[in-house]
Amino acid sequence: VQLQASGGGSVQAGGSLRLSCAASGRIFSVKDMGWYRQAPGKQRELVAAIRSGGSTNYADSVKGRFTIARDNARNTVYLQMNSLQPEDTAVYYCNADVLTTIATKQNIWGQGTLVTVSS
Repeated sequence: VQLQASGGGSVQAGGSLRLSCAASGRIFSVKDMGWYRQAPGKQRELVAAIRSGGSTNYADSVKGRFTIARDNARNTVYLQMNSLQPEDTAVYYCNADVLTTIATKQNIWGQGTLVTVSS
C-alpha cells in the first residue's frame, strides 16, 4: 500500500493551493486520513485530519483557511489551502490508517510535497 501526494508548489502570500493524496495497493478500507507538515528546523505537526465518517479536526493555525475532504470511492484525501501565509511554508505529508484485510491495519505516510509561500 502506498500514498501518492501531489499539488505542492510556490505561491505568493494570499494565494491558494490544493493538495491531493491517493492510496493505492491492496486496500480493504481506509480509516483516518490526514495531512501533516514539517517546516525547516521544526517538528512535524498535524495540519488536518478526517475520519472515515467525515468528521474533521484542524490545527488552530489553519482553521478557517484550510479545508480537508476525502473521496472514499477513490481512497483520496484533499487539502484546500486558502489565504496562504509564509509561515505555511513546509513539506506537507499525507498519512492514512489503511486496512489491508479486515483484521490488519497499517499506518502509511506519503512521500511529501513542498509548499512554498513567499511574502
